[in-house]
Amino acid sequence: MFGFGQPKLSSEEKIAAVENEIKVMTEMQTRMAKICSQKCLDSTYREGELSKGEASCLDRCSAKFFEAHTTISEQLQKEQAAKGGMMGR
Repeated sequence: MFGFGQPKLSSEEKIAAVENEIKVMTEMQTRMAKICSQKCLDSTYREGELSKGEASCLDRCSAKFFEAHTTISEQLQKEQAAKGGMMGR
């Protein structure tokens, strides 16, 4: 209203932000797949389908991974907001 708050982003900045978000999400999904696969899947691959235990493990692992990612992201945002608040003083 009076010029306070977040500055307006240009189209190029918006595109760059979206591209960065896609990159971060892709990297996170790749890390999650690697970690959860190593943890939950038998490396001998005796069956073509996931066992009930493997499917359950993958489900829990991915849920925990996303929960941890969300918690960390929220904490980082709080810290950034606190730093931003101190800079304006």
